[in-house]
Amino acid sequence: MKKRYALFLWVGLSGAVYAQQTASVTTTPATTTQQKELPSPKKITSVEGITEYQLDNGLRVLLFPDDSKQTITVNVTYLVGSKHENYGETGMAHLLEHLVFKGTPKHPNIPQELTERGARPNGTTWTDRTNYFETFNATEDNLRWALDLESDRMVNSFIAKEDLESEMTVVRNEFESGENSPFRVLMQRTMSAAYDWHNYGKSTIGARADIENVDIDRLQAFYKKYYQPDNAVLVVAGKFDEEKTLAMVNEFFGPIPRPERELPKMYTFDPVKDGERTVTVRRVGDVQLVMAAYHIPPGSHEDYAPVQVLSRVLGTNPSGRLYKALVDTKKATSASSSSYEWKDPGLLMAFAQVLKEKDLDEAKEAMLGTFEDLMTNPPTEDEVEKAKNEILKQTELMFNSSERVGLSLSEAIGTGDWRLLFLNRDRVEEVTAEDVKRVAEKYLVPDNRTIGMFIPTQTPLRAEIPSAPNVAELVKDYKGRELVAAGENFDPSPSNIESRTVRTTLANGMELALLPKKTRGESVEARMVFRFGELESLKDKSTAASFAGSLLNKGTSTMSREEIKSKLDKLKANVYIGGSSTSAVVNISTTKPNLPEVMKLVAEMLQDPIFPEDEFEKAKAERISGIESQRSEPQAVAFNRMQRHTSPYEKSDPRYVGTFDESVEDINSLTLDQVKEFYKNFYGGSDATMAVVGDFDKDEIESITQELFGEWKSPGKYTRMESRMADVKPLRENLETPDKANAFFVSTYQFEMDDSHEDYAALVLGNYMLGGGFLNSRLATRIRQKEGLSYGVGSNFSAGTLDPIANFMAYAIYAPENADKLEAAYFEEIQKVITEGFSEEEIKAAKSGWLQSRTVSRAQDAYLSSALNNYLYLNRNMEWDAQLEEKIEGLTVDDINGAMKRHLKPDAMHVIKAGDFAKTKQTAENL
Repeated sequence: MKKRYALFLWVGLSGAVYAQQTASVTTTPATTTQQKELPSPKKITSVEGITEYQLDNGLRVLLFPDDSKQTITVNVTYLVGSKHENYGETGMAHLLEHLVFKGTPKHPNIPQELTERGARPNGTTWTDRTNYFETFNATEDNLRWALDLESDRMVNSFIAKEDLESEMTVVRNEFESGENSPFRVLMQRTMSAAYDWHNYGKSTIGARADIENVDIDRLQAFYKKYYQPDNAVLVVAGKFDEEKTLAMVNEFFGPIPRPERELPKMYTFDPVKDGERTVTVRRVGDVQLVMAAYHIPPGSHEDYAPVQVLSRVLGTNPSGRLYKALVDTKKATSASSSSYEWKDPGLLMAFAQVLKEKDLDEAKEAMLGTFEDLMTNPPTEDEVEKAKNEILKQTELMFNSSERVGLSLSEAIGTGDWRLLFLNRDRVEEVTAEDVKRVAEKYLVPDNRTIGMFIPTQTPLRAEIPSAPNVAELVKDYKGRELVAAGENFDPSPSNIESRTVRTTLANGMELALLPKKTRGESVEARMVFRFGELESLKDKSTAASFAGSLLNKGTSTMSREEIKSKLDKLKANVYIGGSSTSAVVNISTTKPNLPEVMKLVAEMLQDPIFPEDEFEKAKAERISGIESQRSEPQAVAFNRMQRHTSPYEKSDPRYVGTFDESVEDINSLTLDQVKEFYKNFYGGSDATMAVVGDFDKDEIESITQELFGEWKSPGKYTRMESRMADVKPLRENLETPDKANAFFVSTYQFEMDDSHEDYAALVLGNYMLGGGFLNSRLATRIRQKEGLSYGVGSNFSAGTLDPIANFMAYAIYAPENADKLEAAYFEEIQKVITEGFSEEEIKAAKSGWLQSRTVSRAQDAYLSSALNNYLYLNRNMEWDAQLEEKIEGLTVDDINGAMKRHLKPDAMHVIKAGDFAKTKQTAENL
């Protein structure tokens, strides 16, 4: 069971970023009631910059102004999820989430509107709530549009029979996609066995039979019952005027009448468990899994915080007890645990992944032994402190982003009240080792768990699970803390970014791009790239290079892997370090006071790694386990075959793509000495770039960077490897992946072009209309919206900067029996673009949406640090973005249609389909 089900499969598109405000539109409230007749919203409370109001119709409104980013997030959370579904209605809350995107009489094409506004939207369904959100460029016009849209679809969505008929097959395809995952399937079965009566035991996606047979009248009744103002919470977070926005909220949502119906009281709870449960799943797969689930209190209960800390004591890597008992001993390749913060009593779940050749029972016994060891060897103060630091670090970094807070509030709202987001943070801070010991003894008892075996006992232990407290009483006087530091009103235009970016070069050749600005919570993002090697010197070293990068953070001469992680948690920093054949990459996310110390720690990991042998062996096992888990996955199989066909480099070339068997063989034959030798011969800072964006002292960081990296020289020469376009024949191939309910389609086509070509801008926008946008591209409209063949379908286009290689790629997931229909629809839409082209209306809307979406991207500091870093290497600046924006705005219908006709070549496209086609054929023959 996945944590939540999202409406669509998001595929990020690379490229330059742009901003454009859409033309002003007239928006009116959802009903004809005049605003002057509406009572004023009532202020309820305010906590740490978030203020709650309530409208006369019962709608709760949370306003969280933040001028530090040029974006606004509007998020509506409905207090309805899979928990509220009756017999025959499983999956209804999630199916309804899909249909709410099908439009209203006033907003008949919601995907089109979202794309035109350049919004980043989605909808998600979980156990206790459903939410819909969009993040967009911060203009009053866009905000009015978003409030108008959400208020209108709250009560006026079509929920039409014809939409249900087409969307049902899309949701069924999503269901089938989940059936491909052994982890998801086992998780669903384990949770189902854990609950006797409560709907938490049922998957949010629902039963296939219910998805296929749901009655439109029941679905409409479900919508009318739960999609009402008195059952919803509206969050507006970002750059807006609070007084004006509150008035707009009342203008659009206030006229919706408070419903007369009474919502049913949820009274089904599971009894105390009276014995360990077992569940076994037998399916095709490549790795083994073992899971354990323990019933725990609701997320609002005072015991939840120590349970959450207990989960991290057990499951964090590499210091967690499960990791040490299972991974360090080579009984498993990975192990972890998590706790579910639900309104009603939830679960603490643990899992381990085990190679086929290993003993699954031995891993299971090691897992159970870890739980039982807590009774005689309780968590230490040091373990508890590390776990708390890990939780609180992520919480504090989340609080630095109004967008993330705005979306995270949905989870707290579903749990009982938005203020639980802050209250649970406070509770975690107060957790002691004694608290963790107490909840471990209370809840982690054998009779309270579900796992893959049954063990009878004469003296059963019972775990009384407390019900949720009175949350309104719990939070009524809660005031929260002082506000975090506010950010500046930053303009994310290319010209402003360029004017404020300072570039410099260190003594060893390392280039820096520094963009200091005031940010919420003093947050800062940094990206470093170290490039090395030449084609000849890197031959036959790709596996060693990959492991050298992945082991950099596993220990230095002064710090162990655990100590490094603990220090990063204390510094409130997320740091990623990884390497490939030609480079090493470092991403840093932290705060202004901690950045200097984080950089010193990063420098130590980069310049003084010791490559511990035990970590090397664990990394090999984990890497092999990952490869084995992909052997029968349609998407992995298809992409591996496609890459091997379109990039046929010699086996010694570092760009060579190996088969699954070759990759496993390379890992098994790799030695630690080879990894150390690669590091010694290639790592250094002579050909490096670094970009820092956010709240920091420019002079201080420049000085520290010089001190840490200015004298770190590379031992060898770096020469960029020029890429070439392979002369290969078009490939059409079907690949069998037995016992997989979902199939994968991928089509690619390469041609000569770089991003300075006169047709580049036209192809970028052309692809956006063909396979980009939000469910309203040509491919999505035909294959998903109209024919219901695929849950996720789209396309990408990219062109090189340094090498003239352009690539067009399209993809789709689908049921194997629909393979021919999907491929036919795909090529028909390609042909229509070539012969008929796009209309002026389509192009106008696409320009607006694409350009505005770039403003949203530039408002993210992590994106900016990556872009500025890349531009150092390419010898570009933000003026390139501004120039391309001009080209996009100036494109004509003839420009785009001409470019698409010249460059789209269906006969030259490679097509690979992977799925269980043999089973489909056999089923058809048996009919």
